[in-house]
Amino acid sequence: MARDFYFPTSKKALIIFTRNPELGKVKTRLAKSVGDESALEIYKFLLKHTVAITKNLNVDKYVFYSENIHRDDIWNPEIFRKKLQTGTDLGEKMQNAFSELFEMGYEKVLIVGSDIFELGQSDIENAFEVLQTTETVIGPATDGGYYLLGMKELNATIFQNKNWGTSTVLEETLADLRQKKYVLLEERNDVDYFEDIKEIDAFQQFLPPYLDKNFL
Repeated sequence: MARDFYFPTSKKALIIFTRNPELGKVKTRLAKSVGDESALEIYKFLLKHTVAITKNLNVDKYVFYSENIHRDDIWNPEIFRKKLQTGTDLGEKMQNAFSELFEMGYEKVLIVGSDIFELGQSDIENAFEVLQTTETVIGPATDGGYYLLGMKELNATIFQNKNWGTSTVLEETLADLRQKKYVLLEERNDVDYFEDIKEIDAFQQFLPPYLDKNFL
């Protein structure tokens, strides 16, 4: 399959991993509580949030799609470069994405997901700044994973032998980095379960009436 070629315009690159927003295929753990339709609308809302906090970053931005590259969607191709995730599991997919961008000549590469409502533009800018003085930067998630990972050179070890999607990922990753220099950012909550959003006003509009805390 032919791949689009992009010429680096910065020494820094941001990878955004996203799932194609299709009914029944996104936020499946959340959907068990709120239903497929609400889960899809919540994911679309999170995608818009991710666009808003990344579009003005002064770095090259790459959206890696899970299934198919959409040319005409919320990711403006004038701002976001579009690629496809490749690999058998999340670790291999992330490793391949980092490897591809480092091979293009980038000196600092960061990855974020597209479901972190608590993440802001300044958090990502700070993470790039941290990479000035350390090899690796990690944003720990409250569920035991991480919402952000940044490196100055590929460290393939941290993508291997992990139980992805479980509460041990961060711990296992830090064990791989024990001989390395790294910085942990502030902990953030990602959106996987109803409990992650039930008290946040911004999400109430997407919930079925029986779950909306504002519904009387």
